[in-house]
Amino acid sequence: MHFFDADATRSALPFDRLIPALRERFAGGCEAPPRHVHEIVNPLGEAGQDAAGRRVTSLIMPAWIPGKHYGVKIVNIAPGNARRGLPGLHATYLLFDARTGVPLAQMDGDVITARRTAAASALAGSYLAREEAKHLVLVGAGRVARLLPAAWKTVRPIEHVTVWARRESEAKALAAQLTREGFSASATTDLPGACASADIVSCATMANEPVVRGSWLAPGAHLDLIGSFTPAMREADDACFEHARVFVDTDEALTKSGDLLVPMQHGVFSANEVRGTLTTLSRGVAIGRKSPGERTVFKSVGNALEDLAAAILVSESRG
Repeated sequence: MHFFDADATRSALPFDRLIPALRERFAGGCEAPPRHVHEIVNPLGEAGQDAAGRRVTSLIMPAWIPGKHYGVKIVNIAPGNARRGLPGLHATYLLFDARTGVPLAQMDGDVITARRTAAASALAGSYLAREEAKHLVLVGAGRVARLLPAAWKTVRPIEHVTVWARRESEAKALAAQLTREGFSASATTDLPGACASADIVSCATMANEPVVRGSWLAPGAHLDLIGSFTPAMREADDACFEHARVFVDTDEALTKSGDLLVPMQHGVFSANEVRGTLTTLSRGVAIGRKSPGERTVFKSVGNALEDLAAAILVSESRG
């Protein structure tokens, strides 16, 4: 069995290879049953910890291609780690031969998750954003947000990146990092103004209340929503979905994300009005952008299929 640390995993997943790999896997399909969720409660707390601080939530996400590959991602979420000076999330990925069960590789699950998430947004954008899209607005400055410009640059001719975050210092730090990476980038405190001139608005936050409003978006803009993965989380208000063509990564998003559940409850759109998924887009069944002036929205919650596609790419990087 081969071991890929974070650097090796990252180097095996350039976006110009990862995005086509996701497209191929969404088109080809795989078995991806619902994730298993387990709560591990530690009986002895540490000083100052509440009940949440003693709990570890473990997500087990399997997927397989019959006769080829079987993979499992294990994600452990420990809210109490902030007090310990440790990251709150740790993940690892195990890849096996689906015919024999023989272990093939272990790799860094955090890197896989972040890069496949950014790649999925860019894959959707390759169908939904205007072909001449040049101005990308990032809402958020975390692990996924910092990857989005490189992913988007793979599918659209991005010329400038504007960064907004709740903490201005974080937006400035990310803009400086992107500048060092060769992007034209700047930070802003004026999110409405930035959205008004954006071709693409890409949100990767942990917001529970909308941070982007539909009234800010220009005609023809593409809105990419990543952060909301529970019914209580939202990044966009109802107006973002009015008169827009809506797409999701998988149908699971319709039951998980507050970004979709709330406007559906308010009658803004219905589940049968969603125009497509990454599977139907990749297979050419769904039609992406129809005209330059229409607004499009893509909402993702992540899927084990994406992890498996990335893991296979990492494993095959050894030749």
